[in-house]
Amino acid sequence: MSARIEELCRTLRLSGLAASVRDLDPGPCSEEITGFLLQALENEYDLRLERKRVSAIRTAGFPTMKRFDDLVVDLLPEDARSYLSLLKELQFLKEHQNVLMIGNSGTGKTHLAIAIGVLACEQNYRVIFKTTAGLVNELVEAKQERRLTYLLRQLKRVDLLILDELGYITFDLAGAELLFQLLASRYETASTLVTSNLMFSEWVKVFHDKSLTAALLDRITHRALVLNMTGTSFRQR
Repeated sequence: MSARIEELCRTLRLSGLAASVRDLDPGPCSEEITGFLLQALENEYDLRLERKRVSAIRTAGFPTMKRFDDLVVDLLPEDARSYLSLLKELQFLKEHQNVLMIGNSGTGKTHLAIAIGVLACEQNYRVIFKTTAGLVNELVEAKQERRLTYLLRQLKRVDLLILDELGYITFDLAGAELLFQLLASRYETASTLVTSNLMFSEWVKVFHDKSLTAALLDRITHRALVLNMTGTSFRQR
């Protein structure tokens, strides 16, 4: 039996089939049977992989589908253009680095974040996309319903957590503390991507407490890729 057939049987969890092929008596048709089986297994592998990608993208919760090919690169801020090839490689995910996109509205932050997330899904990473305010509301509700530990555990396992629009809507100190708890649990173990219209010095407006804000920034910016996304809004061009 070819090594590829055995590998596919193992990947597809078809150990019984692998054993049957090993016991196949050599004969005049054995080569044709092996070739047919190999093609059938390759087709099944490709089908399952595509289903997994579609499911991952659906589970991520993107508000719309955006890909790198949809970007008008020349209109992106300079930092985005400079980091584009590096972001496409997704090396930051392997190294558990964060990505922070900071700048005014309409400069492509959300589009770029979704494109990164979709690509990550297609490469078998677990991705969740949330608006920051929406996630904080979920955390608050989970705490009230005594399922916060479960939710935090689920979010900690995600390879890439995308928090969009930090700073557009404020939340109270209790919500800020819950968000800090989540981000602290992911520190150096998984990647978080944040888009924000606020410079770091202004994040205290969202988190209210100076000490909490400083502790959060210390963790989230450590070894992070920080993109200055300030520029002319696409909607004003």
